[in-house]
Amino acid sequence: MNIRTKAYDELMAFQRQTEALGQVAGRLDWDRETTMPRGAAAQRAEECGALEAVLHARRTDPRLGGWLEEAEATSDVARANLRLIRRSFARNSTIPAPLAEEIARVTSAAQGTWAEARETNDVAAFLPSLSRVIELRREEAACLAQGGDLYDALIEEYEPGATAASLGQMFDRMRPRLVELRGAVLDAEYQPEPMEGRFDRTGQMRVARELASAFGYDWDRGRMDFAVHPFSSGSGSDVRITTRVVETDPFNCFYSTVHEVGHACYELGISPDYALTPLGAGASMGVHESQSRIYENQLGRSRAFTGWLMARMRAQFADFNAKDADEFYATVNKVRAGYIRTESDEVQYNLHVMMRFDLERALISGDLGVRDLEAAWNDRFKADFGFVVDQPANGMLQDVHWAVGLFGYFPTYTLGNLYAGCLNQAMRTAIPKLDSQLSDGDTSTATTWLRENVQSHGGLYEPREVITRACGFEPHEGPLLDYLEEKFRGIYKL
Repeated sequence: MNIRTKAYDELMAFQRQTEALGQVAGRLDWDRETTMPRGAAAQRAEECGALEAVLHARRTDPRLGGWLEEAEATSDVARANLRLIRRSFARNSTIPAPLAEEIARVTSAAQGTWAEARETNDVAAFLPSLSRVIELRREEAACLAQGGDLYDALIEEYEPGATAASLGQMFDRMRPRLVELRGAVLDAEYQPEPMEGRFDRTGQMRVARELASAFGYDWDRGRMDFAVHPFSSGSGSDVRITTRVVETDPFNCFYSTVHEVGHACYELGISPDYALTPLGAGASMGVHESQSRIYENQLGRSRAFTGWLMARMRAQFADFNAKDADEFYATVNKVRAGYIRTESDEVQYNLHVMMRFDLERALISGDLGVRDLEAAWNDRFKADFGFVVDQPANGMLQDVHWAVGLFGYFPTYTLGNLYAGCLNQAMRTAIPKLDSQLSDGDTSTATTWLRENVQSHGGLYEPREVITRACGFEPHEGPLLDYLEEKFRGIYKL
């Protein structure tokens, strides 16, 4: 074995342990959100901080620099591993260890503070924690930016290659068509009826499990629990999902479940050869979101699949108001005035993201103070959506992201929608009889196409390259906007 091969092997053995410890950290986060007793929050913050200190030390270990200098890449996989380890090493080496540990500790504690503040609509109780989180993330961004844009440095963590300028230009191109479509839909003479009735928790969870199975979720490598803000956690052979139940709104549970199954199936679909290596996770949060959104929307909310879902609901719940499959499809996709991003329809969802993008850029730049955030949120929401926020839980306290320091994350949601639009166009070209399969509740051809063309690659390619290779063209917003206009003009008979 020559010295370059030996260096690569030693590097990957070391990295395997680091990746395994990262999975342990993720399991602590999952437990905090699902089963941890409330009184354990302070101790859990210390535990997360301690583990982050260990991880940061490994990610900045001086031996990594030597191995990276000596290692030889003899395959595309090896080159990709070296690319990702080099990126992580450079990024983490600029962040002082005490700062990394403090961010982990403070964000863990802030998540509990946010949950309590949201429950009691007490913005003032959350502001000190949020101020500290922003202070720490700005300090981290300053280390990473090296004199450049702070927000770009944060975006890079979630979507390598994206910048605030490029995302802002994309939003500027999308906004006019979205606003015009929303206006036409809300002013349409035909308006679908909302779902009415009460849908018990047990029944909703039975249907949710059926949906997860229909989309290929592997119960031998996963489980489903409850969380205030649904999420997916893990990779490899342990990928868990969460959902939530509102007894007057079964679609909240059903489509939260399908959304998180999309995330989970991405991780489960990655080649097992990449397990516990840098390639054993999604290429970016934008690509990850493309999978959750295409599962939830282009597949799960399609006319074909909602016909199958209606039958499953009829078997579980005798009493609800949709009289036929067409009416049920319209109800599932009803555009309505609402506060909550995660419950928003496809037409308005990206407008929620654009608002958060602008607000968090202002927070990170210092143009917006934390104490002015609630007023800024409420003013922007009124301007964008036309009505007044009724309570903080429906306003600035609705999302967990800022509590846990995920600044730069929100724009990847719309980027994921854009990618999903491109993938949907390519997938339907490749599978011309897809709707006939979906009408039987059979998603296997679609999910297999996504697994083979996107999911199996893990982190092998850069984010935009993943989508370009799958679609045969560079990703752009056109397919998404065309899909939305065709779908909703059809539903609303425009």
